[in-house]
Amino acid sequence: MEPFIKSDQYNFIRKQTETILSSYNTVNDTAVLNAVCSISQEKVLNLFPNITDNQKQLLMPILDIKNPGNAEEYLSAIKPYVIPFKDISEATIKKLFPKMKKLKVPKLELDYLETTYIHWHDKGSNKNFMIVPLHTKQIGVIGTFTPANKKGICTICNKIEEVGMFISEKKGSVPGTFVKKGNYICKDPMKCNKNLTSLDKLHEFVTLLN
Repeated sequence: MEPFIKSDQYNFIRKQTETILSSYNTVNDTAVLNAVCSISQEKVLNLFPNITDNQKQLLMPILDIKNPGNAEEYLSAIKPYVIPFKDISEATIKKLFPKMKKLKVPKLELDYLETTYIHWHDKGSNKNFMIVPLHTKQIGVIGTFTPANKKGICTICNKIEEVGMFISEKKGSVPGTFVKKGNYICKDPMKCNKNLTSLDKLHEFVTLLN
């Protein structure tokens, strides 16, 4: 069976296992526990409108989770079916940022199974770069990032983390003018990637900047 689970969907499934485990730690009513498990299973299956029988068989055992060991086994069983972030060459990255003639592409040490988007800081230009899959292609975004030195809600993953202001600058409609757009996002892109359970906010953010 080919990989069919996107990274954000895997994160969503992991969150559902956490919901189930939390219920087993706090609820004694068997009927309520069964309902929680059934709802979590339904939410997971609904992630895949065109699910096949084999895919369904792989995901359905979330209903059997009762302890951390069960959850770990379940997540380990489905992780090989996560679609990895598309391997991207230095040449391809440079094509995404054609105006940055002297862009130095860092060595990206990523867990491609837990990566939805890439974000790094370039000391030479003092710019931040993001590569985001949008529909059928990858989008490059350039901006600046200023740490807020406090926790806040990330615009991308919608979780409370250490954040900073990411701002992108574009030429305005009037010659010689510029328009700045941005919002608060996670300071740590690895945490942000692991927090992502939907691509909606990420796509909204990239659309805003572009």
